[in-house]
Amino acid sequence: MITPPPDPNLPALSRRLARHRADRGWTYDQLAEHSGLSRRTVIEIEQGRTIGTLATWHALAHAFNIPLGDLTAALCEGHTPPQQPPA
Repeated sequence: MITPPPDPNLPALSRRLARHRADRGWTYDQLAEHSGLSRRTVIEIEQGRTIGTLATWHALAHAFNIPLGDLTAALCEGHTPPQQPPA
């Protein structure tokens, strides 16, 4: 029997975004400017009212100059992430 994956930790993802923004001392407007996203989109994602698309998270990672995985790893907070298959 295959066990389905656990639910992603979406609140942790929003907190990770907020922490990266706060660490840089950026306002919502500044993050919007750096990412090319609208201020409203940034606020909605950070406050957990929407998830955003992969392209949105890609833009945010570029704005912070970090790998996309540094942001999205928060999705696995609270459970064990999948393991890499042996090489």
